[in-house]
Amino acid sequence: MLCDSCEVDDSHETADVGNFSVAFFLKQEIEHASNNILRSDWLTGAGRLFYLVDPATTAYKNYRDVPPFFRQAWPYFLTFILIENIILWLKKKPTMRLNDGITSISHGILQECGRLLFRGGESALYVYIYENYRLMELPWDSPLTWYIAAIGVDFCYYWVHRASHEIHIFWAQHQVHHSSEDYNLTVGLRQSVLQGWCGFAFYLPMALFVPPAQFLTHQQFNLMYQFWIHTETVKSLGPLEWVLNTPKHHRLHHGSMLWCLDKNYGGCLIVWDRLFGTFVEDKKDQEIIYGLVYNQPSFNPFFLQIFYNANLVKKWKAMNGWKNKLCSLIKGPSWLPGRPWTGVDEDKHSVTHRIKYDVKLATWCNVYLIVHFAAVLMGFQELMLRHMNMSPVAVFCSVIYILASLTVIGLMFEDHPKAAIFELIRCIALAAILPSYSGGHPSSNGQSFLLLRCFFVLSAVFWSLHCLKVLQIRVKTKSL
Repeated sequence: MLCDSCEVDDSHETADVGNFSVAFFLKQEIEHASNNILRSDWLTGAGRLFYLVDPATTAYKNYRDVPPFFRQAWPYFLTFILIENIILWLKKKPTMRLNDGITSISHGILQECGRLLFRGGESALYVYIYENYRLMELPWDSPLTWYIAAIGVDFCYYWVHRASHEIHIFWAQHQVHHSSEDYNLTVGLRQSVLQGWCGFAFYLPMALFVPPAQFLTHQQFNLMYQFWIHTETVKSLGPLEWVLNTPKHHRLHHGSMLWCLDKNYGGCLIVWDRLFGTFVEDKKDQEIIYGLVYNQPSFNPFFLQIFYNANLVKKWKAMNGWKNKLCSLIKGPSWLPGRPWTGVDEDKHSVTHRIKYDVKLATWCNVYLIVHFAAVLMGFQELMLRHMNMSPVAVFCSVIYILASLTVIGLMFEDHPKAAIFELIRCIALAAILPSYSGGHPSSNGQSFLLLRCFFVLSAVFWSLHCLKVLQIRVKTKSL
């Protein structure tokens, strides 16, 4: 960063041509250096999505010093989503569906909001074990420690992911990630809020020798790497397919056909699947059908996060005896009494075709939803930047606002009968609450709050008209 004292004052004319030339040269060099710094920072941030990072600059002594890499990666996530859709558009292939794409991104926002509320609690036991029971102390600044942590996290992730498919109570949370009927980069953000709590125990053996800072760093890089493998625009990486988990391998993992189920669990590396017998190769003659085996049509992120738990309870109640009831929770989703842990293929539903769930909305409504989703996204970004200086109550209230907004947006994408009423209430509530937040802010921020309040007042008027049947959401189709 350049300090203010480094700026060149070129506002006054000078008769000294030499001085003018030096000033102009210095200004050009400063602008060139600034552009190089920005370009370097952007490439560094983008490189983290592919695990292209320098061990020397990403090793930390104290776990409290580990940056929130995943949180910082959001601008890159959105940029690559845009690039993916531009490529698809140029190739004249279907681009991201607005309703499904925003639903996926909403899940990613909710996951980050959950992390704010949990305050890293899922990692507290790891730190406790390391500080009190570690068997050895690896040097925190050694490249060898860095690579041991990277491989260890990926190995443990394989078992976390496998358990999330083969233990029913874990699958009830992880199924969120498989609930999209599309396969694009937004699906990489479609994560469960409770996923971290389901899998943290699998990483605890690493606490006996891997420093917490290295563990937390690589846990983030591992998850960030998995973002870019959710795409159909990259077909194959050639010989790298033998070692790395790639879009080609992970597409099959998201397939709902029988031969795709419970396969290709790897995070960054596919070698674990090859070693433990869960690898499946692509069948070029078969189109992949994405989504859950028994798909739940919805664009409501809150509903998609929790709905499967009802299936868990239903299966528990249907079992006879406590042994079978317990097995219905800890064995695979397809398990039945007298069957192997993950069930048998004969008992599983074979998906052969699927019509994607979709609701056609009027253009004005889609535009409205994009604008309001952008407003939620900006509020989320503001929360990420300021949450450390906010009280727990303020953070909680902000998270509730984001959750409610994303839920209502999802209901509107579904053209839910009560969506207009919920949106009207949301807009009125925000218009009423905003003045209390603008009072203590500088004039510039106060004006922003005033504009935002006007925005929600106009939106409330807009939905009042809809409730009076002046405007309609769904596109009317002619019956044949």
